[in-house]
Amino acid sequence: MTDTKRPTRAKGTVKQSTESAELLREFYEQMVLIREFELRAGEMYARAKIGGYCHLNLGEEATVVGLTAALRPTDYLYTTYRDHGYALARGMDPGAVMAELFGKETGVVGGRGGSMHMFDLAKRMMGGYGIVGGQIPPATGAAFAIQYRSKAGKDSEAVMCMLGDGTTNIGAFHESLNLAGLWNLPIVYVIMNNRLGMGTSVEHASAEPDLYKRGSAYRIEGVRVNGDDPIEVRDAALAALETARVKRRPSIVEAMSYRLKGHSVVDPARYRSKEDVELAQENDPVPAFRAKMLKQKVLDEKAVDAIHAKVDAIVDKAVEFADSSPDPSVSELFERIYATPVPNMPHSYPGDPVVVLS
Repeated sequence: MTDTKRPTRAKGTVKQSTESAELLREFYEQMVLIREFELRAGEMYARAKIGGYCHLNLGEEATVVGLTAALRPTDYLYTTYRDHGYALARGMDPGAVMAELFGKETGVVGGRGGSMHMFDLAKRMMGGYGIVGGQIPPATGAAFAIQYRSKAGKDSEAVMCMLGDGTTNIGAFHESLNLAGLWNLPIVYVIMNNRLGMGTSVEHASAEPDLYKRGSAYRIEGVRVNGDDPIEVRDAALAALETARVKRRPSIVEAMSYRLKGHSVVDPARYRSKEDVELAQENDPVPAFRAKMLKQKVLDEKAVDAIHAKVDAIVDKAVEFADSSPDPSVSELFERIYATPVPNMPHSYPGDPVVVLS
């Protein structure tokens, strides 16, 4: 069977980065922010401050940061339901993101979306999607709109569409890629391969476990990258986005990563072996990137402590803001259901009689 383990370097070796120290420090700070935010979100869920589904980016911070670093403000990002980290990396306010998790009026969509539906049109963060693969058709449609209304070139807009490894087996993936390949659409499909579609391994779910090859039937090229290296992820995303802008061709980037926790916060992940869990912990991207920055003298222990203190303060403030924010008003229950008015919209509130007698 084809080996789907991510590419790794020999232990003890460190690839010297040519990036600026400022950028590397920024990457580390963003990774730490996502890590601490997600850890706190898990804690708040356990305290019943957050309800419903809640899927965390723990273990995927390097990929999140690398991908969003490649995007321009004018590009569109469509994500899965595992979307908190992308919202933060795209520049959305941590307090508003946490308030959305709490279901508060001050959340990014007024507390109506919750964990799986982070959205900010100004940031062109086009939402997380609760349905597996639900983001792929609208993302492909957005790429078609760009193709239809503008010319190719270095200044062109582009679309990035996130999906998990299990999503590559559903119909919407293949239907969308077929159209993207046929119509030369400016879109990058990013497969976050953490090797588990919920509790099923890639090898047991896909006849072609090298997922970056899944676009070959539609003449869509793909690459596989080490998802624990934000620079490698960013460079691959930049190249794919350049292809989308200039050549108007879709492509696939498969980022290999490990999920540190279960599929969601309520998943104990008993289907994972002890060895698999230990391997994931050994490849944790946050301490690995910190060690690399310390070895290259981009950071010292004092700078690391300062970054963590700064992030802790941001997350503390986000939780405080969310916890003190008001709940959505019942009087606004039916607002924002549709983008424009439609016939037979609901208008009754809890406690209203079903039939009003004159």
